[in-house]
Amino acid sequence: MADNVADFTDASFDSDVVGADVPVLVDFWAPWCGPCRMLAPTIEQIAADYDGKVRVGKLNTDENPNIASTYQIASIPTVMLFKNGEAVDRSVGMAPKEKLAAMLDKHLA
Repeated sequence: MADNVADFTDASFDSDVVGADVPVLVDFWAPWCGPCRMLAPTIEQIAADYDGKVRVGKLNTDENPNIASTYQIASIPTVMLFKNGEAVDRSVGMAPKEKLAAMLDKHLA
């Protein structure tokens, strides 16, 4: 994982994401998921492009089923944006960088 992409867990989610003082983009994924692996470089690019404005991280749904269940993650990859502790947007499935950037820009404006 890239240096600027955090690794979120069930145990750390409330402090790292819900309690964050900046918007947080969370990539819900699993190692066996081909589209998830294809999305990884895009997530790393977004993390670099939005460094200092948005915290970016990944949550392995196999290892952290409680948070995945809490946010009703039915398909992966799912990318969710959290702002002020609330889930404000989501993208399900493989998404181009432009779609994720537009989602971020809409909520950062």
